[in-house]
Amino acid sequence: MRELVFAGFGGQGVLTCGLIVSEIAVRKGLNATWIPSYGSAMRGGTANCTVKYGKDLIYNPSQEEPNVLLAMNTPSFNKFIDIMAPNGTVFINSDMVTYDPSKRPDLEYVEIPCSSLSEKIDHPKGANIIMTGAILKHLGEFTSMEAADGMNDLFEKKGKGKFKAMNTKALEIGFEYR
Repeated sequence: MRELVFAGFGGQGVLTCGLIVSEIAVRKGLNATWIPSYGSAMRGGTANCTVKYGKDLIYNPSQEEPNVLLAMNTPSFNKFIDIMAPNGTVFINSDMVTYDPSKRPDLEYVEIPCSSLSEKIDHPKGANIIMTGAILKHLGEFTSMEAADGMNDLFEKKGKGKFKAMNTKALEIGFEYR
Protein backbone atom coordinates (compact mmCIF):
# COMPACT_ATOMS: atom_id res chain seq x y z
CA MET A 1 0.00 0.00 0.00
CA ARG A 2 1.28 3.45 -0.94
CA GLU A 3 0.39 6.56 1.01
CA LEU A 4 1.15 9.99 -0.39
CA VAL A 5 0.52 13.48 0.97
CA PHE A 6 0.43 16.45 -1.39
CA ALA A 7 0.65 19.77 0.48
CA GLY A 8 0.95 23.46 -0.31
CA PHE A 9 -0.95 26.73 -0.44
CA GLY A 10 -4.41 26.80 -1.99
CA GLY A 11 -3.96 27.54 -5.67
CA GLN A 12 -0.73 25.54 -6.04
CA GLY A 13 -2.64 22.56 -7.41
CA VAL A 14 -1.82 20.01 -4.73
CA LEU A 15 -5.37 18.63 -4.65
CA THR A 16 -5.12 18.15 -8.41
CA CYS A 17 -1.83 16.27 -7.95
CA GLY A 18 -3.61 13.81 -5.71
CA LEU A 19 -6.53 13.43 -8.10
CA ILE A 20 -4.14 12.67 -10.94
CA VAL A 21 -2.31 9.95 -9.01
CA SER A 22 -5.54 8.36 -7.77
CA GLU A 23 -7.01 8.43 -11.30
CA ILE A 24 -3.93 6.75 -12.75
CA ALA A 25 -3.99 4.08 -10.03
CA VAL A 26 -7.69 3.30 -10.62
CA ARG A 27 -7.13 3.13 -14.39
CA LYS A 28 -4.46 0.51 -13.70
CA GLY A 29 -6.94 -1.60 -11.72
CA LEU A 30 -5.73 -0.65 -8.25
CA ASN A 31 -7.82 0.48 -5.31
CA ALA A 32 -7.35 4.16 -4.51
CA THR A 33 -8.64 6.85 -2.19
CA TRP A 34 -8.28 10.64 -2.28
CA ILE A 35 -9.03 12.71 0.83
CA PRO A 36 -8.73 16.50 0.42
CA SER A 37 -8.23 18.98 3.24
CA TYR A 38 -8.02 22.74 2.93
CA GLY A 39 -8.38 25.84 5.03
CA SER A 40 -11.25 28.29 4.75
CA ALA A 41 -9.38 30.43 2.20
CA MET A 42 -9.06 28.44 -1.02
CA ARG A 43 -6.31 30.52 -2.65
CA GLY A 44 -3.43 31.28 -0.33
CA GLY A 45 -4.72 29.14 2.54
CA THR A 46 -3.31 25.73 3.31
CA ALA A 47 -4.34 22.73 1.25
CA ASN A 48 -3.36 19.08 1.27
CA CYS A 49 -4.68 15.71 0.28
CA THR A 50 -3.88 12.14 1.11
CA VAL A 51 -3.86 9.46 -1.56
CA LYS A 52 -3.63 5.79 -0.82
CA TYR A 53 -3.52 3.10 -3.46
CA GLY A 54 -2.66 -0.55 -3.84
CA LYS A 55 -3.99 -3.98 -4.71
CA ASP A 56 -5.49 -4.58 -1.29
CA LEU A 57 -8.61 -3.01 0.15
CA ILE A 58 -8.03 0.34 1.82
CA TYR A 59 -9.60 0.16 5.24
CA ASN A 60 -8.49 3.58 6.47
CA PRO A 61 -8.27 6.34 3.85
CA SER A 62 -7.04 9.00 6.29
CA GLN A 63 -3.47 10.15 6.86
CA GLU A 64 -1.32 7.74 8.80
CA GLU A 65 2.33 7.42 7.82
CA PRO A 66 3.00 8.60 4.25
CA ASN A 67 5.74 7.06 2.11
CA VAL A 68 5.82 10.14 -0.11
CA LEU A 69 5.35 13.83 0.67
CA LEU A 70 5.08 16.65 -1.82
CA ALA A 71 5.93 19.94 -0.08
CA MET A 72 5.20 22.91 -2.33
CA ASN A 73 6.05 25.42 0.43
CA THR A 74 7.90 25.57 3.75
CA PRO A 75 4.82 25.52 6.03
CA SER A 76 3.66 22.32 4.34
CA PHE A 77 7.08 20.74 4.74
CA ASN A 78 7.10 21.62 8.45
CA LYS A 79 3.57 20.37 8.99
CA PHE A 80 4.06 16.89 7.54
CA ILE A 81 7.73 15.99 7.94
CA ASP A 82 7.26 14.41 11.36
CA ILE A 83 4.58 11.92 10.24
CA MET A 84 6.59 10.56 7.32
CA ALA A 85 7.28 6.84 7.29
CA PRO A 86 10.94 5.93 7.87
CA ASN A 87 12.91 5.84 4.61
CA GLY A 88 10.19 7.77 2.78
CA THR A 89 10.75 10.34 0.06
CA VAL A 90 10.04 14.06 0.22
CA PHE A 91 9.61 15.99 -3.03
CA ILE A 92 10.39 19.64 -2.47
CA ASN A 93 9.59 22.68 -4.58
CA SER A 94 13.11 24.06 -4.22
CA ASP A 95 11.94 27.44 -5.50
CA MET A 96 9.83 27.93 -2.36
CA VAL A 97 10.95 25.53 0.39
CA THR A 98 13.76 25.95 2.87
CA TYR A 99 14.39 23.02 5.18
CA ASP A 100 16.91 21.24 7.35
CA PRO A 101 17.42 17.63 6.18
CA SER A 102 19.18 16.76 9.42
CA LYS A 103 15.80 16.85 11.16
CA ARG A 104 14.91 13.58 9.38
CA PRO A 105 18.13 12.08 8.00
CA ASP A 106 16.29 8.79 7.31
CA LEU A 107 14.34 10.39 4.46
CA GLU A 108 15.32 10.92 0.84
CA TYR A 109 14.93 14.53 -0.33
CA VAL A 110 14.30 15.33 -3.98
CA GLU A 111 14.59 19.02 -4.80
CA ILE A 112 12.91 20.18 -7.99
CA PRO A 113 12.69 23.85 -9.04
CA CYS A 114 9.21 23.23 -10.42
CA SER A 115 8.11 26.87 -10.38
CA SER A 116 11.13 27.88 -12.47
CA LEU A 117 10.74 24.89 -14.78
CA SER A 118 7.07 25.69 -15.39
CA GLU A 119 7.94 29.30 -16.23
CA LYS A 120 10.52 28.08 -18.76
CA ILE A 121 7.86 26.18 -20.69
CA ASP A 122 5.46 29.13 -20.44
CA HIS A 123 3.06 27.17 -18.23
CA PRO A 124 3.25 28.94 -14.84
CA LYS A 125 0.37 26.88 -13.46
CA GLY A 126 2.16 23.65 -14.40
CA ALA A 127 4.51 23.42 -11.40
CA ASN A 128 2.23 20.89 -9.71
CA ILE A 129 2.10 18.77 -12.86
CA ILE A 130 5.90 18.72 -13.05
CA MET A 131 6.04 17.49 -9.45
CA THR A 132 3.38 14.88 -10.15
CA GLY A 133 5.46 13.53 -13.04
CA ALA A 134 8.54 13.27 -10.83
CA ILE A 135 6.59 11.46 -8.13
CA LEU A 136 5.03 9.03 -10.60
CA LYS A 137 8.45 8.20 -12.01
CA HIS A 138 9.80 7.65 -8.47
CA LEU A 139 6.94 5.29 -7.62
CA GLY A 140 7.99 3.11 -10.55
CA GLU A 141 4.55 1.58 -10.99
CA PHE A 142 3.30 3.64 -13.91
CA THR A 143 4.71 4.34 -17.34
CA SER A 144 4.86 7.86 -18.69
CA MET A 145 2.12 6.90 -21.17
CA GLU A 146 -0.16 5.60 -18.38
CA ALA A 147 0.52 8.80 -16.46
CA ALA A 148 -0.23 11.10 -19.39
CA ASP A 149 -3.34 9.17 -20.43
CA GLY A 150 -4.73 9.16 -16.88
CA MET A 151 -4.02 12.84 -16.34
CA ASN A 152 -5.46 13.89 -19.68
CA ASP A 153 -8.57 11.76 -19.18
CA LEU A 154 -9.12 13.36 -15.77
CA PHE A 155 -8.73 16.87 -17.18
CA GLU A 156 -11.02 16.06 -20.11
CA LYS A 157 -13.74 15.01 -17.64
CA LYS A 158 -13.24 18.30 -15.76
CA GLY A 159 -13.51 20.38 -18.94
CA LYS A 160 -9.81 21.30 -18.95
CA GLY A 161 -8.80 19.34 -22.04
CA LYS A 162 -7.69 22.48 -23.89
CA PHE A 163 -4.46 22.46 -21.85
CA LYS A 164 -3.59 18.88 -22.85
CA ALA A 165 -0.37 19.70 -24.74
CA MET A 166 0.96 22.01 -22.01
CA ASN A 167 0.09 19.62 -19.19
CA THR A 168 1.55 16.64 -21.04
CA LYS A 169 4.79 18.58 -21.55
CA ALA A 170 4.90 19.52 -17.84
CA LEU A 171 4.28 15.90 -16.80
CA GLU A 172 7.08 14.70 -19.13
CA ILE A 173 9.52 17.24 -17.65
CA GLY A 174 8.78 15.92 -14.17
CA PHE A 175 8.93 12.30 -15.31
CA GLU A 176 12.36 12.87 -16.85
CA TYR A 177 13.77 15.10 -14.09
CA ARG A 178 16.90 13.95 -12.17
